Amino acid sequence: MPIDQHGDADLEGLSIRGLPKVSLHDHLDGGVRPSTIIELADAIDLDVPETDPDDLADWFADKSDSGSLVEYLTTFDLTTAVMQTREGLTRVAREFVEDLAADGVVYGEVRWAPEQHLARGLSLDEAVAAVQDGIEEGEDAAERSGRDIRVGQLITAMRHTDRSLEIAELAVDWRSRGAVGFDIAGPEEGFLPSRHRDAFDYLAAHFFPTTVHAGEAAGLESIRSALIDGRALRLGHGVRIAEDLEVVSSEADEVYVKFGDLARWVRDREIPLELSPSSNLQTGAIQKWGTTMEDHPFDLLYQLGFSVTVNVDNRTMSRTSLTRELSLLVDAFEYTLDDVEAFQLNAAAAAFLAVEEREELIEIIAEGFAS
Repeated sequence: MPIDQHGDADLEGLSIRGLPKVSLHDHLDGGVRPSTIIELADAIDLDVPETDPDDLADWFADKSDSGSLVEYLTTFDLTTAVMQTREGLTRVAREFVEDLAADGVVYGEVRWAPEQHLARGLSLDEAVAAVQDGIEEGEDAAERSGRDIRVGQLITAMRHTDRSLEIAELAVDWRSRGAVGFDIAGPEEGFLPSRHRDAFDYLAAHFFPTTVHAGEAAGLESIRSALIDGRALRLGHGVRIAEDLEVVSSEADEVYVKFGDLARWVRDREIPLELSPSSNLQTGAIQKWGTTMEDHPFDLLYQLGFSVTVNVDNRTMSRTSLTRELSLLVDAFEYTLDDVEAFQLNAAAAAFLAVEEREELIEIIAEGFAS
């Protein structure tokens, strides 16, 4: 199926961009417009590797396509550097929401780590307030342009630092003011969720939902710790759960798979997987299966009944959008409109919202796809 220059595919006569979508795994510091980076950097006398927006976009794409999560994460040094002031955070958050709305997203969750944005004197609380201001400005701007979108914050702690309990308390404090959940991110290998058990105990005691980066740079042990120690309701990426599946035989169109206990638990409990296809290729998360989109275990997981969702991870680094990610999957696996709708319904059901709000979101998606 042809994909146009904007990453959109014509699916049964419909543009994927025009369909209502849900975005669950989208990093604020991974979705900054290159033009904004250049302008904010100039305001604080920060050197940038390229001063033309298109060239800077190329720089991000080249640096991110390394096959290593550690190398991939180094590109965030530049984006976080321009997000150290109230003005910078608010602008980035506002534009982040506007870009989501333009891509047809009707509900999104934006994850970011406040502890990484304090270099110019902001407190944790001031940083969260600045981002919330930007989110609300972006929602208002989208409404004025005829689009409806709602975005919640996923307050994130860095797994290689020791501030997770403090960040968990911050998240709970903002729960009625824009924060919808908690996450841990950063280098996964060697930093199991069990290191942050105190934070997860606190969150559980306050009935605050968590999603945990696991099963991306590290494998099954990381996923197990996310579920047991982190009480994760969703798995950030989680793609390497496929390592707990063994294809025992393949006959014609039938594939017979043996489940490990962990994979069966994740599948049977319908624990959502926040899969990010392009990012998974860039960071080497799927290198066990191959190096192309057709090699991604997304389709295997989908066909086996896992609760798969489609996400961008970092729009700037992967030079992508939710429309493009869906289009790439449609092209790789010949998905239909019904499949794309199923991915959005999975995401809506997994959103960190009250059940009544999730039902409303599901209705919006169903009506949008039906019409």
